[in-house]
Amino acid sequence: MMSIIFRSLILLGIAIPFLAVLCDSFSPENPTDRRILVLVDDFAIKSSHSLYFKSLQSRGFEVEFKLADDPKIALQRYGQYLYDALIIFSPSVERFGGSINAAAIMEFVDAGHDLILAADESASDLIREVAIECGVDFDEEPGAVVIDHTSYAVSAMDGDHTIIAADDFIKSDVILGSKTIEAPVLFQGISHSVNPASNLVLKVLSASPSAYSANPKSKLLNPPAIYGSASSLVSVVQARNNARIVISGSLKMFSNQFFRYGVQKAGTPTKHEKSGNEQFLTEISKWVFHERGHLKAVNVRHHKVGKVDEPFMYRINDDLEYSVEIFEWSGANWEPYVADDVQVQFYMMSPYVLKTLSTDQKGVYYTSFKVPDVYGVFQFKVEYQRLGYTSLSLSKQIPVRPFRHNEYERFITAAFPYYGASFSMMTGFLLFTIFYLYNK
Repeated sequence: MMSIIFRSLILLGIAIPFLAVLCDSFSPENPTDRRILVLVDDFAIKSSHSLYFKSLQSRGFEVEFKLADDPKIALQRYGQYLYDALIIFSPSVERFGGSINAAAIMEFVDAGHDLILAADESASDLIREVAIECGVDFDEEPGAVVIDHTSYAVSAMDGDHTIIAADDFIKSDVILGSKTIEAPVLFQGISHSVNPASNLVLKVLSASPSAYSANPKSKLLNPPAIYGSASSLVSVVQARNNARIVISGSLKMFSNQFFRYGVQKAGTPTKHEKSGNEQFLTEISKWVFHERGHLKAVNVRHHKVGKVDEPFMYRINDDLEYSVEIFEWSGANWEPYVADDVQVQFYMMSPYVLKTLSTDQKGVYYTSFKVPDVYGVFQFKVEYQRLGYTSLSLSKQIPVRPFRHNEYERFITAAFPYYGASFSMMTGFLLFTIFYLYNK
């Protein structure tokens, strides 16, 4: 009996810390990812890319390193995910260890978790498969890298034309921060293309019009598959479930070496003491880990004008007020979100009312309108999608009824001509009867 109790206590002692880890997971009230798994080819990356990892740890992230082919690694246990985000810095891995594969990584993203994927010219078929699942297609030519003979970095490695000084950034403060990135970003790796028809994938850092993708060790016999501004160097994906992905064609751009390099773009006199890599990658990591651009909506309210309580149904032609509070996560707390493009629909099969919401600059959005003269089951719908921000999808169902028989006006103003016509006809009939009966 004592041995059973002792064994139970040991199991409980093991289970309690494990359950505590599972309970400290991604929360809508605290959306910043805190537990990050980093998969590497070699633990040397831990020191060669230490500046990037230290920037994450300084912001409170728990970073755990594992070899990509470690047979014990797993993303989930007993149906619960052990990590909030995944960083893959193992471009040449042919097969992940443990229970991880391309399908498991996409399930991880489908569950609302975030991903950073860095590749290079040695990218394996497995890494390319994960990228394709995310909507990004790396150049398939063996040994191909991005080459640019006009926008290379003259101050890095004696002007190697495969080291690009890229400064074609996406124009989005929510993704790259409000502070301008002055210095070009050093990039050495492979390019990729994105599906132009997709509104989920965005090019964050593009190559210059003179760039092309080819193997620098062989002659260029055929036109390159990817060239010019169509070559994306770094792209981001925001899935429909608001999971975020960053895909880079260069692992070296995350390295301490590229962080510390001075850079001068070919053809320009300005020499920067430090590349823009650290600022660029820090800002984009804030976005992918939901420290910026994450919205939530609370306190959705609607009621009749002059009332406070929410009714269980409206009557046609009622005047109503609608309001919602929207906040943005700053990485530490929720702050009021201010915009002028939030709209609400009063919807039944199609929108009968579409109103742009006013704001008090403190996170409260509101409007008022008249219920349409149509009865049925309506919805208040807010479908908000803006570049770089998590999407909001709010709906609240409410029935609308017609007037009851005793709610109509006794005399309708618009019907006065018909009332007059009826009484004039009765008067005429009475006069005709009198005249007919008493006239000789």
